[in-house]
Amino acid sequence: MQLNDYMQGPMRDPFSALEDVPEDGVLAVIIGVDGPSYRPLGARMAFLPGNQRVGTLSSGCIESDLGLHAETALCDGEPRRVRYGKGSPFIDIQLPCGGGLEILLLPRPDRKVLAALGEKRMNRKACTLNITCDTGMMSLEDEGHTGMDGLRFQVRIEPEVMFYVFGKGPEASTFAGMIQSAGYPNLLLSPDKETLEFGLHAGCAVRHLKQAEFPSDLVPDPWSAVVLFFHDHEWEPPILASALGSEAFYIGAQGSRRARDARLLEIEALGADPQQFSRLKGPIGLVASARDARTLAVSVLAEVLSEVQTR
Repeated sequence: MQLNDYMQGPMRDPFSALEDVPEDGVLAVIIGVDGPSYRPLGARMAFLPGNQRVGTLSSGCIESDLGLHAETALCDGEPRRVRYGKGSPFIDIQLPCGGGLEILLLPRPDRKVLAALGEKRMNRKACTLNITCDTGMMSLEDEGHTGMDGLRFQVRIEPEVMFYVFGKGPEASTFAGMIQSAGYPNLLLSPDKETLEFGLHAGCAVRHLKQAEFPSDLVPDPWSAVVLFFHDHEWEPPILASALGSEAFYIGAQGSRRARDARLLEIEALGADPQQFSRLKGPIGLVASARDARTLAVSVLAEVLSEVQTR
């Protein structure tokens, strides 16, 4: 069976998918974008043994042909650069967006480097993957930005957003279920048994919150979002005071402007630094005055992800 016959597998990250592949895998990375594009610079997919394809680099218009080139790269044992759209010799393959893509195919990528990358990802550490385009040599560095650097292409890889969801009722459980279905790592913390049961049914990690505090064993990193959905606002100040002392990039709590002002006074009374108060979002969400749990969940997720884009 040819690589272009590969079936789409589960939407795993291509880097983790290749960590344990002994050989016969091909990593594909977008190293050039000209004009509009379905996927960004640095996006990747993988062709794996066992008739599997992980990820995608387009809306589905190039993957089958790219599999043929991946087969050639695998047979030759050499990296291969393929261009589609603007400036491509393959005039019979058009990109619906009208742009151009240049893709680097890496047969049998360095397993040691990918294993080290997997460890970084498991420990939620940002890093930069460097790929020498003509040889396929790979290395990891702590710093760097996605893009070409001479003969090397760099891919900046940061942890996914981790959501710490505190709350009680349909707002908390609906939001947790939505981000779980979207594939984001999360933890739902609630004093309410029904809320926790809903989270478990949705596949979320859950924890029973026995008192109003941020558990000391949880340490939000710079890629973490802390979101509170309480109607009983007395739960909020101790949790938010601790969250403001963390590196979380997003901290927000459900409620009106009046509720926000009251909680700020209580947080200050707990000894929180007022200079940190500007980090606290409230009311939360891009949709003003969302009145139902589903709309609020979508609105808050959109706000969090918009914060990611502006970092």
